[in-house]
Amino acid sequence: MPKAIIFDTETTGLDAPEIVEAAWLEVSSLSPLILGEQFEQRYKPSKPIGIAALATHHILDEELVDCPASSTFKLPEGLQYLIGHNIDFDWAVIGSPDVKRICTLSLSRRIWPELEAHNQSALLYFLDRANAKERLRNAHSAGADIRICATILEHICKKLEIDSLEALWQKSEVSRIPTHMPFGKHKGLPIAEVPKDYVRWLLGQPDVDPHLRKALSGG
Repeated sequence: MPKAIIFDTETTGLDAPEIVEAAWLEVSSLSPLILGEQFEQRYKPSKPIGIAALATHHILDEELVDCPASSTFKLPEGLQYLIGHNIDFDWAVIGSPDVKRICTLSLSRRIWPELEAHNQSALLYFLDRANAKERLRNAHSAGADIRICATILEHICKKLEIDSLEALWQKSEVSRIPTHMPFGKHKGLPIAEVPKDYVRWLLGQPDVDPHLRKALSGG
């Protein structure tokens, strides 16, 4: 059974999303990057696909009639690490299972802060310009996206000189802690410069992101 997978989903939209396509790629080694078994499957959701999601992944409801129900999706048994670009979204879609999440988006933002965009397409042009145009023809299909994510992952591991999943997860956790306020009236202000009364108020809110809470608490 795979210990770690690169994972991606396509969904019905942002409002209570359900899977319409899922794909994962086994990671056997980080240095060098060795990939194993690949899985890709479409699913029939219990509600229509939203127009914004449809415009992104181009998966039609009528193409899913004979597919298994979204509720039947399961991760491989014994999985410990889930890797992906903005992996928290895909993790939440599948019910927030008890696995460690490694976010290539937050890692990329921390490693290459000079880039104006950090989505997978932009990063592929940055990291593999010669092949990016051809590879992006099928972007926003889960199967294509996990392969692009694998390229990003490989460059991240080389840049950080990382060869273990646990070390990569720890780096991912650190990269998730914001250095600047991500929203609100103090958006863009360094965390250390956010007014103390606003910090106290925000820490008193029940739904603050745990990584932002850690940053505001000085941890």
